[in-house]
Amino acid sequence: MADENYKRKLTAILSADVVGYSLLMADNELATIAILKSYKETMTSVIQEHNGRVVDAPGDNLLAEFASALDAVNSAVEIQKTISAKNSEQPDHPQMQFRIGINIGDVIHEDDCIYGDGVNVAARIESLADPGGVCISRSVFDHVKKMQDFGFEYLGDQAVKNITEPVRIYKVLTAKEHSGKVIGEKRFVGRMSRRVALAAILALGIIAGGLFSYYIYLYQSGRIEPASVEEMADSLPDKPSIAVLPFDNLSGEPEQEYLSDGIAEDIITAISKSPKMFVIDSNSSFTYKGKPVKVKEVGRDLGVRYVLEGSVRKFDNKVRITAQLIDAQTGHPLWAEKYDRQLDDILALQDEITKNIMTALQVKLTEGEQADVYAKGTDNLGVYLKVIEARELIRQQNPENNLGARQILEEAIELDPGYALAYAYLGQTHVMDVTLGSTKSRTDSLNRAAELAKKAISIDSSLGYAHALLGHIYVFKRQYEKAMLELEKSIELNPSDATSHGLLGRVLGYADRTEEAIITTKKAIRLNPYPPAWYFYNLATFYRNIKIYEEALIWAEKAVRQEPYNIVARWVLCSVYSLLDRMEEARVEANEVLQLKPKFSLKRLEKFVPYKNPEVKKRFIDSLRKAGLPD
Repeated sequence: MADENYKRKLTAILSADVVGYSLLMADNELATIAILKSYKETMTSVIQEHNGRVVDAPGDNLLAEFASALDAVNSAVEIQKTISAKNSEQPDHPQMQFRIGINIGDVIHEDDCIYGDGVNVAARIESLADPGGVCISRSVFDHVKKMQDFGFEYLGDQAVKNITEPVRIYKVLTAKEHSGKVIGEKRFVGRMSRRVALAAILALGIIAGGLFSYYIYLYQSGRIEPASVEEMADSLPDKPSIAVLPFDNLSGEPEQEYLSDGIAEDIITAISKSPKMFVIDSNSSFTYKGKPVKVKEVGRDLGVRYVLEGSVRKFDNKVRITAQLIDAQTGHPLWAEKYDRQLDDILALQDEITKNIMTALQVKLTEGEQADVYAKGTDNLGVYLKVIEARELIRQQNPENNLGARQILEEAIELDPGYALAYAYLGQTHVMDVTLGSTKSRTDSLNRAAELAKKAISIDSSLGYAHALLGHIYVFKRQYEKAMLELEKSIELNPSDATSHGLLGRVLGYADRTEEAIITTKKAIRLNPYPPAWYFYNLATFYRNIKIYEEALIWAEKAVRQEPYNIVARWVLCSVYSLLDRMEEARVEANEVLQLKPKFSLKRLEKFVPYKNPEVKKRFIDSLRKAGLPD
């Protein structure tokens, strides 16, 4: 490149990216493309109104530059407001959201393009933003911190690929109550429990760590397109991060689907037990089932470095399993293998695959960790097959299948009375009766579920699922101290268990430990990026309880979009609108609550909501009363 063709300059760089683009494309490709085109036109117009220039807009990305950091931030906030309004106007269309990051940096300017570390850092900052949110670097913050229209939340120092020093990141807060404020620079570690404080310290150590296994691969596969760290939906942990996709069923028999899913699920369960791994929850990785996705997209959308894919073919009493572990960042397989075994060997084979994954990722386990990760629940193949079949039936979430699962699990226990997981899943069927409203006695069902969870723990105290189940039961019973102990134990045994993190966040919120609740719930969402709506409305509740209403609104609206008929999501959104004094919208949500439950009563709800802080409970109930919900 000749010197006369380029020059260096200092500029403010805006990087924007669509959240969950591959899933939107998989759901409705034509609509997604049309909406993206329309939104890019809107963004371009806003950028130009703020004296900016769109540099490039490939795929679901957009890159722009500004001479002024103030213009860049104003433009980003206006873009997010405009996109949010457009989404609200078209609730039946795909709800497209963007993350935006802004940095000031030295760039190389060649023709109409810009290059350099400043651009890379902007893209990295964008990946840290919430959907619909804006994050900025310290260099931008120093230029705009005196703005009275916005507030800022300090997110700490973040490691950036190929940049020696970590970058200090701030989130832009647009709620009126935050105008002119900067929160979070004085960390709240001192007010946390010792365990949470230690976790925060360890997290900082994680960020400072390197991605040590970058250079490993066995052979190159030209068909696998690599993903870049800058495109990741979330920042990569320092420990090996992995998503296990559902294994393809090549048996030609749909009824064998539970076997291929079960093998992938059990591999997830095994590697999730290691504190040295970061493992995406199966509820998120299994959303790709049956979809022709690329490893790059999985790595980017789930924010992981590695992806495991495979297939299962059962014929007669034999099984063929293929598995391939791929570095999504480079596109290179780290390990691949084909196994032809007798069906009776499938339990030992799962352990072998797990060990190969650990070896490929250079994860070294202590003897105790090996005992946990490779522990076998049963040596009886028939019992194992019954349990994974029952697990799939439970997940169908209907009374008939739940009863069928219970019968299968009782048969499994009769064949192997020492199989702890069978007791835990049997307990789950009784919890599911409560959830589905198919029990004659809520108390009896919960008591029976607790007996079975405790039985599982008495057989195998290292079974994290049993502790999580018992914690869930205690949440139902409002025995929150007991719930907290069991859920913390579950997380200790299975650090990548998203559900346990989510439930623990809920309990911490009830206990008025709101900052810890937010951290824990966001960890749950990081582990399960496509979670059920209760993760979202829990976060909305936490932010509402500490009067950060605009942030609460983002999460409450997300919960309702995901599950429009969820009454809890509706009354949470109703309360947030009311507290924002957006009464017309609050009354619409109040009407939705009454449509879902005509006999709704605030007095019954007040008894149901177990907040430790009476002021928080009163403000919540008063907000619903103000919106028109009856006592």
